[in-house]
Amino acid sequence: MKPELHAVDRIIDGYGADPEALIQILLDIQKAYRWLPRPALERTSERLDVPMAHIYNLATFYKHFSLVPQGRHSVHVCVGTACHVRGAEKLVERASQTLGIRPGETSADERFSLNTVSCLGCCALGPVMVVDGQYKSNPTARELEKIVEACE
Repeated sequence: MKPELHAVDRIIDGYGADPEALIQILLDIQKAYRWLPRPALERTSERLDVPMAHIYNLATFYKHFSLVPQGRHSVHVCVGTACHVRGAEKLVERASQTLGIRPGETSADERFSLNTVSCLGCCALGPVMVVDGQYKSNPTARELEKIVEACE
């Protein structure tokens, strides 16, 4: 057994290898690895006796799941209607320039991932972004630099 799959086995065992817990198992695997690596999905398929096609259907249907490595720090910028009319495009561009990556990308050092989302549920703050779970209302370029510096 590959050592990197011990974590997958522990996660699956934590749910009693119950196929009904597949989405939660995938969420926990992604939390452990910051993405869903193919060997982890293959092990999950094996252990739960669930076809890989079904697992890939779930992993590609839900935007939260990623089949490519993600950064240690996640940056999500809202581009929903309320944020859009308040300048979300400019915020996306500022974040992109500060991080050196475009939406949907992860930095080469896997430090940051930048994504856009349809709504973060706090329209009054728009345009808004979330960095590692912390909401930021329309940060300036300098404020973004400070946020990045604070992320080790």
